[in-house]
Amino acid sequence: MNMLELLLELLRQDQPRTVAELAQELQTTPAMVELMLEDLAQRGYLQEIGGNCQQRCQSCPLGGICAAAGARKIWALRDGK
Repeated sequence: MNMLELLLELLRQDQPRTVAELAQELQTTPAMVELMLEDLAQRGYLQEIGGNCQQRCQSCPLGGICAAAGARKIWALRDGK
């Protein structure tokens, strides 16, 4: 299994993770994970989300790791991927 497939498997686990956490799990750098996320988005596996939460972090499963909390982007798997 290549690194993109491993990243997709981690994302399919439906558990929010930071880029740093993904990098640690994949034993690579955060910069490499960001490139892989962009690649997966271009291939249609991910979509960028966020910006409309009005910072209700206490009830959000992404609380503390989303754009409202300073992350660069928030990604979600596209339906059926």
